[in-house]
Amino acid sequence: MNLGNKYGTHRVLEPLGVLPQAATRINNDMSVLYDNEILINVTALNIDSASFNQIKRAVNGDEEQIRAHILAIVAEKGKMQNPVTGSGGMLIGNVASIGFALQDGQLKVGDKIATLVSLSLTPLRIEEIIAVHQNIDRLDVKAQAILFESGIYAKLPDDMSENLALAALDIAGAPAQTAKLVKPGNSVLILGAGGKSGMLCLYEAMKCAGPTGNVIAMVRKESDIVKLKELNLAHQVIVSNATQPLDVLEKTLAANHGKEVDISISCVNIPNTEMACILPVRDNGIVYFFSMATSFTKAALGAEGVGKDVTMIIGNGYTKGHAEVTLGELRENAALRAYFEEKYV
Repeated sequence: MNLGNKYGTHRVLEPLGVLPQAATRINNDMSVLYDNEILINVTALNIDSASFNQIKRAVNGDEEQIRAHILAIVAEKGKMQNPVTGSGGMLIGNVASIGFALQDGQLKVGDKIATLVSLSLTPLRIEEIIAVHQNIDRLDVKAQAILFESGIYAKLPDDMSENLALAALDIAGAPAQTAKLVKPGNSVLILGAGGKSGMLCLYEAMKCAGPTGNVIAMVRKESDIVKLKELNLAHQVIVSNATQPLDVLEKTLAANHGKEVDISISCVNIPNTEMACILPVRDNGIVYFFSMATSFTKAALGAEGVGKDVTMIIGNGYTKGHAEVTLGELRENAALRAYFEEKYV
């Protein structure tokens, strides 16, 4: 058998000895498939929100420059990993070929899947970017990608469109982790609550905190207040800027009866928001950074600097059952699903 390393190190070109995510360049030659790899014909890329936001800002939203920028990254690195944010995204496509060692009957050629591992470690070759959807961080593409033996994926469900499933699976780790963290009666602050990860986290937080809890949504725009209240996704909604930690603190205290919250969850897509997540949380509380724009140096030193004894959790995009949890939310809540279909499909 022609087996590669299960974690994909056989595809690493520079520097040798690291895993594909940490590599500056990986081999994206699709002509040779190892016996423990899966080849995918890619139809769409969902770029990580922090990454896409950074690229749009860098080129002032010019669509052709966005295309050129992304093509240049993939050509240089062999993968889609933003050199500024370090993050990638995820993809959907059809299984083109399955290595001999992975032919277990669970996956078949032609199956439509979403990969649940980051594009920052996925060998990718783009032939053409067909369309750029700036409002939802998505690219329609003609491309191929490799999924390693350790890579996780989800077959796209039959009861929803692929674009709806992609929008949800792209951020599946956040609501699933929220379901693990939030307990009955907790007070929870969710920053960046108006985006798709924020809204799904709100839904889980409301379920888990229950009637004795207090779920506070922080948004940037007044117009988001009506939307979140209509969907019954929060007990309180505050309008603030996550780069202004004192304002976030004051408004959170006002929304939580003068007390700091038990948990904060960051779903923002801009940098320099670490302290807005940390300041409103009580000692021995939890700060969950799902945002890939987070600087963990700033978070660690910032918490130390203000004397906050909080548990800070890196936003691991994977937890067991996260795809099922997230798709289940859209099945449970018809109003939320309808909003996602209007916004992201």
